[in-house]
Amino acid sequence: MTDLEAVVVAERPSPGEPRPYAFPPFTRTRLENGMNVLVVDLPGRPLVSAALVLAGGSADDPDELAGATVLMARALTEGTEHYDAIELVEAGERLGASLHAEAGWDAVSVSVDVPAERLGPALDLVEEVLARPTFPAGEVERLREERLNDLLQARADPRRRAEEAFVGAIYGPASPYRRSSSGVEETVARLDDATCRAALARRFDPAGMTLIVGGDLAGLDVAAMAAERFGSWRASADASAPGGVDDRPAATNRRVLVVHRPGAVQTEIRVGHPGAPRRIPDFHATSVMSAILGGLFNSRLNRKLREEKGYTYGASAGFDLRRAAGPFAARAAVNTEVTVPALLDIMAQLEGIRNGVSAEELGDARDYLVGVFPLRFETPAAVVGALAGLVIQGLPDDELTRYRPAIDAVTIDAVAAAARARVRPDEAAIVLVGDADAFLPALEVASLGLIVVERDALPGGDAGARAADAADASGAADTTLDVAGTAPDATDGDA
Repeated sequence: MTDLEAVVVAERPSPGEPRPYAFPPFTRTRLENGMNVLVVDLPGRPLVSAALVLAGGSADDPDELAGATVLMARALTEGTEHYDAIELVEAGERLGASLHAEAGWDAVSVSVDVPAERLGPALDLVEEVLARPTFPAGEVERLREERLNDLLQARADPRRRAEEAFVGAIYGPASPYRRSSSGVEETVARLDDATCRAALARRFDPAGMTLIVGGDLAGLDVAAMAAERFGSWRASADASAPGGVDDRPAATNRRVLVVHRPGAVQTEIRVGHPGAPRRIPDFHATSVMSAILGGLFNSRLNRKLREEKGYTYGASAGFDLRRAAGPFAARAAVNTEVTVPALLDIMAQLEGIRNGVSAEELGDARDYLVGVFPLRFETPAAVVGALAGLVIQGLPDDELTRYRPAIDAVTIDAVAAAARARVRPDEAAIVLVGDADAFLPALEVASLGLIVVERDALPGGDAGARAADAADASGAADTTLDVAGTAPDATDGDA
């Protein structure tokens, strides 16, 4: 080490002590029709955020109409009884407000950001959008075609192709999680304005709705505003409460799926299995463990694959915690020639985390999670979003208040127990999207499990002539010919 390097290292700043922080208190009331109202007063924040959350999301779509909820949410702002799409935008602009509607796996929400003094008229727009949407057939058709075109484009995107193949490989045929929340080509093609109306009707029950408002609310009676605008709502005759979600795995043995893309210079790697739902008793230990494994820049995966080996710009791992067990995945994109070495390093890290972590790793992860927690809530929209998460997942009101102390109390033993329970490399699906011809021989030698190769159709090629290959990683041939042709519909980022 040179003298200059010694000075730089000596002067490198160290983490400071986390500053005290308390998640802002909020009040909860209930309207006569069952709608919950959560209010969080944030003095000095004149831009107010409000969100009306409806229980039930794309996980509750009928299988044959997958994507209906997402399309419905996107179409909510395309026209109402009193406004067409342009007029609705203009009405919001006159208030200095921005109006949004979106859907996820577990809920639908309509939100608005507006100066505090115009909150009442902004809530009028929220009421209009949810109570009187018209779902114009032409606009719904346009949104549907946009999604179908997006699916076509996704087939050329290795990252999205990997995500689509991965969820299809880890979830069983009855699970909605085996596909994108926005649907796939076959189901999206069936959607129209009638399916949008039906999707909204299934979720239109005030008892399953929560209005959340945050900002500087001095002098504003939010509960009275809510009662005036939403108190007369009644449940639709077709409303139904969200049910259970089938999250069963496709298999419990380790297996390898290779999606062959001839000439690809990189390989997208996914390794994982169904993970865990949000409501688990070891949530905080799992969060710390996940950060150590693949959530921090100095995580085990990133340190090994990026810093030590130089295989990738970044490697990560984590859990998508939903109402049911969302996916756990380790992810990386590497140059083709190091596909198998990188994969073996990933598998070693998944095995290694189950053997425990060091005191230094534990301290770094806890300090990071505790330290960044307040930074997540610097705006009213972020605070409202966090409260929406509590509502959607049915978490207790003190969940955010006790987060930092609970993270700080996580022990090495708790992290090890979470790793053994939540990371199961022997049950993982391994998905590789890249040039199989370049790495398949080395992959077979690695003996990671049964290998199935899907060969994506090439432009102008005969898709039917490209049969799938399969080989047992132990070396015994087990060739199958039932996987061939074009790639299935790719997912988008919410797979």
